[in-house]
Amino acid sequence: MKKMLISALLLLAMSACSQQPQEEAKVALDNDKAKLGYAMGMDAGSFFRQMENDADADAFIEAFETAVAGGEIRIKPEDAAKVKQAFMQRKQKEQEEQLAKMTADGEANKVAGEKFLAANMQRDGIKKTQSGLQYEILTPANGDKPKATDTVKVHYRGTLIDGTEFDSSIARGEPATFPLDRVIPGWTEGVQLMSVGSKYRFYVPSELAYGPRGAGAKIGPNSALIFEVELLEIVKSQEKSPAK
Repeated sequence: MKKMLISALLLLAMSACSQQPQEEAKVALDNDKAKLGYAMGMDAGSFFRQMENDADADAFIEAFETAVAGGEIRIKPEDAAKVKQAFMQRKQKEQEEQLAKMTADGEANKVAGEKFLAANMQRDGIKKTQSGLQYEILTPANGDKPKATDTVKVHYRGTLIDGTEFDSSIARGEPATFPLDRVIPGWTEGVQLMSVGSKYRFYVPSELAYGPRGAGAKIGPNSALIFEVELLEIVKSQEKSPAK
């Protein structure tokens, strides 16, 4: 944590400097000393995004310049140590609270998902694979079926079990293309059941989706997910696209 705090302070200095006019002369990176300094600045800049709300850049710049010049500091070392200790304790408490919330949310999501999937299996037309993946055929077709190693082009819409949409190629107006072995297990298994031209709805248990980690701001830990997928084409070549 001490190293993190030092890095954070360096970041604040970098942040303040970044607000200066861009026309200023840049340091020549023509020796190892300059390159090392630049590399350290790069690390500090990356870390600043995590710390910019916790410490004041102007205060850091003043203290930094005073210490370098050997001037009189305005906070006693023992008081500065107390400030840093209080900061670290506050951060630790925040992390513990966040972990506790994630654990509680994950437990609630898991119970809700299991209850939803159990009720869903009672509906007509719902099928279930050995892994626990549920699906229904919305539009049947007799085309080719992809393998796990194939790349496919699809239109899809993803929602939580309460109907909240978190992703949609339809909304973006452009199909998605991706290798089937680079997506969540529920997709890899489910899309292989489909023929080109068909449309399925998949009900994906959390263990076949993003599990305890969740994904992004909308998909919480242990969330069951619903996807409507239309298989447009088996591309076969390993094209790149955002993983689901």
